[in-house]
Amino acid sequence: MPLLLTDTDVAARLDASTAVAAMRDALVAAHAGRLIAPPRASAVLEGGRLVMTAGHLADEWYGFRSYDTFGHADGEQLVVLHDARDGRIRAIAVGEEIGSRRTGALGGAAVDLLARPDAGTVGVLGSGRQAWTQIWATAAVRPLRAVSVFSRSAARRAAFAARVRAELGVPATPAASAAEAVRGRDLVIVATTSEHPVLSATDLAPGTHVNLVGFKQRGRAEYGLDLLARAGVLATDSPAQAGAYDPPLLLAGDPPRDLGAIAAGALTGRTTADEISVFVSVGLAGTEVFLLDRVAALLTSASS
Repeated sequence: MPLLLTDTDVAARLDASTAVAAMRDALVAAHAGRLIAPPRASAVLEGGRLVMTAGHLADEWYGFRSYDTFGHADGEQLVVLHDARDGRIRAIAVGEEIGSRRTGALGGAAVDLLARPDAGTVGVLGSGRQAWTQIWATAAVRPLRAVSVFSRSAARRAAFAARVRAELGVPATPAASAAEAVRGRDLVIVATTSEHPVLSATDLAPGTHVNLVGFKQRGRAEYGLDLLARAGVLATDSPAQAGAYDPPLLLAGDPPRDLGAIAAGALTGRTTADEISVFVSVGLAGTEVFLLDRVAALLTSASS
């Protein structure tokens, strides 16, 4: 029988360092052509869409993640891992943790590859699940000294700051505005549900690194062209997915660099301390399955 994992199982076994290391491995594997990761596919249904991402790590496994856009409060994702040698299902994860921790860990890998080595202060815009996993992963790759957070809800941003202090041991405070949250910070995380820009590039100090996690299409983006105009380095985790958006990804010029190529040393990332670097998170397919494979291996070794 395959392993059946819940969010509780994933949270108990998958720490940030392990997750970020797995996503760096996935990025390099995709760049090398070992991880086959096509853009996501979806079926339009009445009231929403059923979305699927799939991946295949050569000679090891294949699998998929499915989720929907119906907006149910208790809606769950499904991740299924098959053994490539015989097709049997090795593990199934039901819930949100694999998906959200995978996105956070890709963001952590981007910080590790693109941000200044001495980056230690963070401004966070957003206070939901995605904002949390971004800071969770970032704390695994940089010694954070201070976090400030802004979101529309004063109660939620206060609760987010309290969680950072309690779980990550990093001083954290709620901010009264987005500008206050990001001004002078080394790292900026934008993980909102806004369809309009929430970040002004004029508030960023030279050398800042920015992770963009929310909406990112023309006419529906949490950032603006002003940020892209200041970016000396623009990268994404999946050039194929970045090119498949409809409406298109909001860009100002050349397509973003492949973060996997930067991880593999085939492309350069940041070249100066004063460059603004920007990571556009689009969701490299197959990475949820990649992460489930790592969690399943941890559980199997613990029980043997």
